Amino acid sequence: MVNRLVERYGRVGFAAISSVIWFFPMAAWAGSFDLSPMDKTPYPWIALAIGLVMLAVWIVILTRIGRIPVSSRQRRFDLAQMSQSEKRWSLGCAAFFVGLIAWLNAAATVDWGPLGTALGARQGGALALTAALAIYVVVMVAGIVWTARRANSAYALRIVSSSRPAAEPGTP
Repeated sequence: MVNRLVERYGRVGFAAISSVIWFFPMAAWAGSFDLSPMDKTPYPWIALAIGLVMLAVWIVILTRIGRIPVSSRQRRFDLAQMSQSEKRWSLGCAAFFVGLIAWLNAAATVDWGPLGTALGARQGGALALTAALAIYVVVMVAGIVWTARRANSAYALRIVSSSRPAAEPGTP
């Protein structure tokens, strides 16, 4: 099964997809850790333990996928095949995506009660904070859309340029 997935997505694509096995438990730990002092539960530590075990499993998997043979064809997220432009726009898209995830994680773990009260009283600081948070999320989403389109254009250009036959020597 792993061989088929590596063949389908490439080594880098498979590594990215399979990182979910440790990413979600670690995100659960990070999201619940700051709540644990209030409810005094061991759940964050359980999530951390699961995440660390799965991180070790993922690292072992990564050491093994280098030995799996793959056919030479174009793959979307193969770093060896990507142009510099495609790498740059994909990295930018990932950065905006991480920024959006950070905003969502913060929004999920904050007690919004005091902000609601301050907004109800029309306090300037609360209004400014709310505007800044709204602007941040709009910028993150717009950044994702913009960089994803540019990365897709760079990928399309790579596909088109790789499918053109090579010119004969001596022809313009």
